[in-house]
Amino acid sequence: MAHDHSHAGGDYNRAFAIGVALNVGFVLIEAGYGLVAQSLALLADAGHNLSDVVSLLLAWGASALARRAASEKRTYGFRKATVMASVAGAVLLLVALGGIAWEAFGRFVSPQPVAGTIVILVAAIGVVINTATALLFVSGQKHDLNLRSAFLHMAADAGVSLGVVVAGAVILFKGWLWVDPAISLAIVLVVLLGTWGLLRDSVNLAMDAVPEHIDIAAVRAYLNGLGEVRDIHDLHVWGLSTTESALTVHLVVEDRGALGNAFLAQLQQQLHQRFGIDHATIQLESGDEPCGCRLARQSCC
Repeated sequence: MAHDHSHAGGDYNRAFAIGVALNVGFVLIEAGYGLVAQSLALLADAGHNLSDVVSLLLAWGASALARRAASEKRTYGFRKATVMASVAGAVLLLVALGGIAWEAFGRFVSPQPVAGTIVILVAAIGVVINTATALLFVSGQKHDLNLRSAFLHMAADAGVSLGVVVAGAVILFKGWLWVDPAISLAIVLVVLLGTWGLLRDSVNLAMDAVPEHIDIAAVRAYLNGLGEVRDIHDLHVWGLSTTESALTVHLVVEDRGALGNAFLAQLQQQLHQRFGIDHATIQLESGDEPCGCRLARQSCC
């Protein structure tokens, strides 16, 4: 039996630290100006941005836990924490989007002007800070659902803040109060598309589904196509974390004794290069014992 214990995923500690610091600072600025301007909108948005700080801390904590060593009790370590954090992040983001949409519909019914130049200026600061934070995770979010959750939170906030700036300017110059809720709903719909995909992929990983980037049919065809292999069974592929995947499989071969470690090492390397599978556990079985494995799915005579 062979095992591959490679570990993937980059270190985003610095990105998380910068993101948390920037957003805590912005929450304090927004709350302060909200009190000065007596703006309930700014105070409410400061509360919303504080929830994003919590989401960043959640993703950061999960990323740190994933790097902890395995133990006798947790033989895969805490890698699954990144999956749990991405599920929680997606749910929190959906709740936040629901709150924004509810407020937007309320403003359609009872239009309200953006509360002055201070609100627009503070929102502009929010655009810069949230965009800068989102950019910290833009590369990692393509390969890590935990980082995608952090990216979407920040991108959503940047979009909402930009909407406030644009709507505020239009309202100041044109007086069109409907622009504010209309832009907010448009941003909610755009972010919702990405958030729904994040939630779907996160729940799938939590349920040990095959990761999106792996074609299990192609993996099966590759293994069946090996000259040394007569048959395969008990093939499983799942996500160890939001960045690492694992595989277990039983290979029925003609002569198990003739195949050494070189065959297993080459097979693991090919699974990694072709399919991005980081942790492969392979069991070899002799072809002259068709009923020797109780996990074999084919009927035995």
